[in-house]
Amino acid sequence: MRQSILLRMLLFLSIYIGLRYFGGDVGRKILTPIILLVTYLHELGHAVGSWITGGAVEDITINSDGSGLTRTYGGSHAVILMGGYIGSAIFGNLLFLIGAKFKKLVNPMLLVLAISMVSIGLLLYSSMFTTGFLIAFGLFLLFVIWKTNWGREILMFLGLASILYIIQDFNIGPSSDLKKYAEIMKVLPVNIWMYIWLGIALLLFFYNLRYIFKTGDKIAQEKIIPDDEDFLDMDAIT
Repeated sequence: MRQSILLRMLLFLSIYIGLRYFGGDVGRKILTPIILLVTYLHELGHAVGSWITGGAVEDITINSDGSGLTRTYGGSHAVILMGGYIGSAIFGNLLFLIGAKFKKLVNPMLLVLAISMVSIGLLLYSSMFTTGFLIAFGLFLLFVIWKTNWGREILMFLGLASILYIIQDFNIGPSSDLKKYAEIMKVLPVNIWMYIWLGIALLLFFYNLRYIFKTGDKIAQEKIIPDDEDFLDMDAIT
């Protein structure tokens, strides 16, 4: 199982790097839905930050250039701002983890993601493009669930691509969030907060990989090496 996960991860990594750095305009166009998904996860992180701190969300906007905006009121401004970058890192790692390790949860996770996208597109309407993209992506995920056996691969690729994009884009994507966050948390300058957020994202990915491959080794060992009780049962039978 460990080798299978590693091979898939290397394959998806190669596809992502190939498209982003060697695919030219075609590669960028192919990756556009992934970039917009990362934007959605980022804005969803802002929304969750608002909800868990007692605030409310007015609307969510996703633009065709990959930028986004979440308008909230109430709640903790600091948590809401951090929720964008850190929340998208958590969501990306969760998608990758479930795709890699929890086969039975793949379709439920895809269904939850699809429902969240369609629901937010309709209930938190801000623009035709935002709603159109979220519904289209949600329908694509439903197609994957009901008409294909690619659920694990799709979930792993979406999660891994999201994580890589977040890490690569750390000094550009969350710049406005970081500036506002530094104004609230004045103990450190914006550049320090930038690296703290990046460090959190890297640690999440590191421990995610560690858990995936460590539990894979344990499962393999349990299948190969019987425990003492198994030996006792065999002795009793013979």
